[in-house]
Amino acid sequence: MVGRVTAAMLIDPSSDLPRPFLDVTASALGRPWRERCGDPGLQALAVTMTQAYGLPDLLARVLVGRGVRPAEADAYLAPRLRDLMPDPSVLVDMEAAVERLAHAVRGREAVAIFGDYDVDGASSAALLADYLRALGVPVRIHIPDRITEGYGPNVGAVTMLREEGAGLLVCVDCGTAGHEPLAAAAALGLDVIVLDHHGAPEELPQTRALVNPNRLDDLSGLGHLCAAGVVFMTLVALARRLRRDGVFATSAEPRLTDFLDLVALATVADVVPLTGLNRAFVVQGLAVMRGRGRPGLAALLDAAGLSEPPEAWHLGFLVGPRINAGGRIGEAGLGARLLTTADPMEARRIADELDRLNRERQAIEAQAVAEAEAEMDAHLTRDPDRPVLIAASPEWHPGIVGLIAARLKERFGRPAFAFAVKPDGSAVGSGRSVVGADLGGAVRGAVEAGLAIKGGGHAMAAGVTLPPGGLAAFGESLTHDLVEAVGRARAAEALLIDGTVSAGGATAELVRLIQRAGPFGQGAPEPVMALPRHRIVDAGIVGNGHVRARLVSGDGQAVGAIAFRAAQGPLGVALLGGIGRSFHVAGTLSCDRWRGAERAQVRICDVAPCG
Repeated sequence: MVGRVTAAMLIDPSSDLPRPFLDVTASALGRPWRERCGDPGLQALAVTMTQAYGLPDLLARVLVGRGVRPAEADAYLAPRLRDLMPDPSVLVDMEAAVERLAHAVRGREAVAIFGDYDVDGASSAALLADYLRALGVPVRIHIPDRITEGYGPNVGAVTMLREEGAGLLVCVDCGTAGHEPLAAAAALGLDVIVLDHHGAPEELPQTRALVNPNRLDDLSGLGHLCAAGVVFMTLVALARRLRRDGVFATSAEPRLTDFLDLVALATVADVVPLTGLNRAFVVQGLAVMRGRGRPGLAALLDAAGLSEPPEAWHLGFLVGPRINAGGRIGEAGLGARLLTTADPMEARRIADELDRLNRERQAIEAQAVAEAEAEMDAHLTRDPDRPVLIAASPEWHPGIVGLIAARLKERFGRPAFAFAVKPDGSAVGSGRSVVGADLGGAVRGAVEAGLAIKGGGHAMAAGVTLPPGGLAAFGESLTHDLVEAVGRARAAEALLIDGTVSAGGATAELVRLIQRAGPFGQGAPEPVMALPRHRIVDAGIVGNGHVRARLVSGDGQAVGAIAFRAAQGPLGVALLGGIGRSFHVAGTLSCDRWRGAERAQVRICDVAPCG
């Protein structure tokens, strides 16, 4: 229901909630709008930041709205790794991991790296492999096939790697719950190190070292790192150890900052919070990536048609999906091979293949998402307060269930799981959650209760394998565990507005000002600007279900706008049916570059009709 409040309908003065921004209580997407810095205390901090540090008012409000205090502004705008990097030894088992890795380096011992098939896994494997190879260590990367091997280490792969001569197995972005295969590795004489970040069970597998800031006995406070961040910290500690041992007296020391492009890619693509150390990883990693020194990333940026310097959102929306496409519907190891190759011709060939697989993935995903959304529409018609959505089909490719879950979460605003059902009735699924509802914890609870064969993840995303006929019981378990958290999250749901701008004021200069507070992502949301009372003079569907529009303000100034993947939803309906009418429009600002010219564009995230 879309509407506008009047003075008689204002929120109860005793309520803790502020007055809706622009009086929008229920937008096209059914949510109220609120000013992010509407609290007088936050407004005072923004004023202080402007007056004491000379920052523009809008930039000050953007920073304050992301938890930055006046004295922190300079460091936040120019984060330096040296200031934010803690001593790696604060991570449990780090010293043991470094001792074993240093032994492998000194002895040029064959090392097998077992990674996950997503961007974080590929980046982590490439990061560790490139560093070890630079020191003359023979390295073999194995990325499991999603269909035949599933997630994490398995006995067959461990046995193969040992037979090939590996003396050390390093699991990256996986392994924390790999009890059986890692026990098998130990029985075969393989030493095992795990470098991971996923939620950990109480009982850990048998390893030489298990470095994971999310293990229950780790008090480092670094649980927000992705796996590549954990690997990078391990390499910092390893370099320190090798330097102390005199290894670099006879060989060149690899420059660790050259590897930050991989850490930045994984940090953005794995949707971990872009705060603190992660923020420095991305800022400095993007600077490395812009130098185009890694042939695989340069080729993939070209394949994606990106002619401008890469920004954080490019990693999440252009680069990451192409690397993931190999693990979803193609050859799982393509991403790691692309990121480690030094041959520009091979890089171009792999990048083109990943680009082709990504287009194929998009077509498969579009059909599956349409089926899932129709199913959920029917369920929610009968039970509109259902806290968790479960969709399943024997027709869905297991490699796209995470994407289906993400689209359902986006569309319906609650945690969602999508499953590919196998012929024997078992199911492999992936889920995505909303802020405040710990999906990974709920999945681990289901595993411990015997409702799932295996599973895990973190608060915002998780994966699980269910026994035949186990969907109903798993759904009931998730509902029981998450109903209160989802209820609280949905009750507090609102679109937070950082400021207002008119069509004429939406300029490339304004975009650059806002981007000074970037990069934006999980934990540091991209600023949302409101364009009050703008008329939609044109709107139409373009591309894969996007809606392009043109907005005109009262003074006749115009700005282009686009709403991604909105055509079939309520936002698209409002835009396509609103030509000639005035709306309050909310969206983020970006620069559209064409033939050397820059112009601002609005990425619409919501609208509300104005009276």
